[in-house]
Amino acid sequence: MLATPDRRTGRTGRPGLAARIGAATPPNRDRAVDALRAFAILGVVLGHWLVTAFVATGGGEGLRVASPLKSMPGFTPVSWVLQTLAVFFLVGGYTAAKGYRAGEPWGPWARRRAARLLRPVPVLLLAWIPATAALLWAGFSGDTARVLVKLVLSPLWFLLVYGALTALTPLFTALWNRLGVAGVLLPLAATAAVDAARFGLGGPQWLGWATLLTGWLVPFYLGIAWANGALAARRTGAAMLAGGAAATAALVLYAGYPASMVGVPGAEVSNLNPPTLAAVAFGIAQAGLALLLREPLRRWMERPRPWAAVALANMSAMTVFLWHQTAMMAVTVGGLLLFGAVPGLHSVPGDAGWALARLGWLPAFAAALAAFWALAHRFERPRGGARSQP
Repeated sequence: MLATPDRRTGRTGRPGLAARIGAATPPNRDRAVDALRAFAILGVVLGHWLVTAFVATGGGEGLRVASPLKSMPGFTPVSWVLQTLAVFFLVGGYTAAKGYRAGEPWGPWARRRAARLLRPVPVLLLAWIPATAALLWAGFSGDTARVLVKLVLSPLWFLLVYGALTALTPLFTALWNRLGVAGVLLPLAATAAVDAARFGLGGPQWLGWATLLTGWLVPFYLGIAWANGALAARRTGAAMLAGGAAATAALVLYAGYPASMVGVPGAEVSNLNPPTLAAVAFGIAQAGLALLLREPLRRWMERPRPWAAVALANMSAMTVFLWHQTAMMAVTVGGLLLFGAVPGLHSVPGDAGWALARLGWLPAFAAALAAFWALAHRFERPRGGARSQP
């Protein structure tokens, strides 16, 4: 790369990182899609850091999980802002459809996509073997170790569902070619039928796990529609936002669905685990908002620094997703061992004071995540070269 003069100093030097990333970006890349993926991951991370609380028990030798959403219902709107999984599935459908060529052999294509998702998982699992042993050696109870390991493993359901939908992209593309946008009514109706069987007809609760596929297929299929040139009109995005929001409000107010878009400990019904019709309607509203924001985001991503930040985040998005819970736990456990129970980190999430204290701990969580990222992000790339963004 040729040296260029610095506009501020007039000196000739090597371009900065942001300029190099911008120069290396293909001109036809839709940067708004990458920005939406980065914001979706950020929402998941901040959501977990804000609605997952650890309360010290047993004289500081144990931790139990609590949630401010249970004791502070006014905290519920946080779940509306930070539960962004539908946006991630929307972008996933878009990129999968763009990456699949008609007639391409399914096996090699599916293996490449699965490798991108699963490559960093073994490192996390292996790291938690000595981490669990260290917790027990430090005097934490077996119950505490089980709680922490469960939280570490819980995000893996997302990868399994996302990977399954991605692997089935050729099937969904064929459905798109036959039915167009109307094809989204099939998984939407299936989700509604499962909820009707569970909540209206007294069916077994295990039926709900079918919506892990049908519920998240709705935004994923909308992403396929987007990739195929549909949903381009602003009125389409506005209609999805308004219609999804109205449907969500009606389901919450008149059908008894929870207002929180994430699970609340002790609640009879969770909108997320598994996803309910209310979560799907909310996801349609989020997808509509994402489509409305794509042009402003595309213009913003023309700026070198915002685009560099988004591009770097996308290169190791799975590392951030997999390790953000571990980062929060490392700060929580380390703080308890060093200082004892402290507000916002080990106290009961019962009032606004806890929320303010938790906000003060976010930089510590971010610093821990940055440290884990520095150690683990290289495992997200294939051997012999840097991984391209999906």
